[in-house]
Amino acid sequence: MENIVLTIHLILALGLIGVVLLQRSEGGGLGIGGGGGGGAMSGRSAATALAKVTWILAIGFLITSLTLTVIAANNAGGGSVLDLPGSNAAAPVEDVPVVDPNAILIPDLGDLATPSGNTAAPAATPAGPATPPASE
Repeated sequence: MENIVLTIHLILALGLIGVVLLQRSEGGGLGIGGGGGGGAMSGRSAATALAKVTWILAIGFLITSLTLTVIAANNAGGGSVLDLPGSNAAAPVEDVPVVDPNAILIPDLGDLATPSGNTAAPAATPAGPATPPASE
């Protein structure tokens, strides 16, 4: 049943594309600027044979679209994709190491501290080319 409706749906789609491409262009976008009488701005538009065929194909396309949606909803299972066999949904979670909140996370800087308790590094002399002492 689904294959038959799908085949009809595809035929309607191709027919609708063909009929729309066969119709005369109205000019600017969205039917604006179509020209004189019988256009989009008049009280009653001219119903040509191609326009009637377009409406029939469009209605058939919508009906087959809705039918395919209903068929797909009926064929769909009530379960989840994760319920399929072979899924790793019930796999155990690996043990995560727990960090002791009382643990000291800052490294001990006692070796770098000076005897006065100042942890500032001594001022370094700039390294540059050595200049000989000036002779007088």
